[in-house]
Amino acid sequence: MGQILSFGMGTMAQYKEVMNIREASQYLGISPDTLYKYVAMERIPAFKLGNRWRFKKTVLNEWMEVKSRKNTVRKR
Repeated sequence: MGQILSFGMGTMAQYKEVMNIREASQYLGISPDTLYKYVAMERIPAFKLGNRWRFKKTVLNEWMEVKSRKNTVRKR
């Protein structure tokens, strides 16, 4: 018989490559308002598709990795 795949209790944002503001804020664990503020300050990688902000999960992951390395180095 066929195999059933289970994805657990994760959110859709965990599986999507391109996310909107709501999905990206949920993925990052911050409010949409805070994410809008970071985009306006150019503190987080984002791009516009039409008139809507979008976020690539792989780019966000790389950005977080760089940020976490910088913060780890400073604490030493």
